Amino acid sequence: MAAVTLWIASLCRPDPGYGGWSWVRRIDGETGAAAIKGAAGGERRSSGAKMSLTALAEALDSLSDLPADTAVTLRFSDPNLAGQLVASDGDYATAEPDAWAAARKALAARPAMNLTPVPAGDGASGFLTAWAEFGLDTSKTRGSFKAAIPKPNLLKFPG
Repeated sequence: MAAVTLWIASLCRPDPGYGGWSWVRRIDGETGAAAIKGAAGGERRSSGAKMSLTALAEALDSLSDLPADTAVTLRFSDPNLAGQLVASDGDYATAEPDAWAAARKALAARPAMNLTPVPAGDGASGFLTAWAEFGLDTSKTRGSFKAAIPKPNLLKFPG
């Protein structure tokens, strides 16, 4: 059975305000351009909770080409995310019901999930935060947007 690692990051400045998110997916044990993909995006008038849940839902949606029983390790930068995911009525569910519903639906489709926080000084965290920042900055001038992270950039991913 294949295994995949997902990394997600999000930010919002101020909160609420402009937000950005990013994700990278790597199929474990594989190398090269086909083994890795990622995306980044952003929104105006958003919240940190919404950006974190959006990053999660977008990353999990990227797994649609893999079997549902694929083992997934989710590495995330939001220190509150894991606690929110196990609460049925946590702050994120109350504050962002639409993003919460999308994230919960995506999680339900992936039963084999291992949640692991990413330390702030980790190279993967810096890479993802830079792309989330790009999403935030781009949303300031374009509004809501989403784009793939270019392959040459992804091949430099330190995770």
